[in-house]
Amino acid sequence: MNEIKKTVGIQNLIFIIRGVQVMLDRDLAEVYKVETKVLNQAVKRNLNRFPELFRF
Repeated sequence: MNEIKKTVGIQNLIFIIRGVQVMLDRDLAEVYKVETKVLNQAVKRNLNRFPELFRF
């Protein structure tokens, strides 16, 4: 039951902009339970692990 609630919660955080599904970095950081700053640093330091479709 908790899995269903989490999925519904995440679905509410996904927006469609110009036909592309996106999530804000602050929402994604909340999902992973890290600070937004930490998430953005991880992406910058590991660009090869985050494809361009993952970020813009």
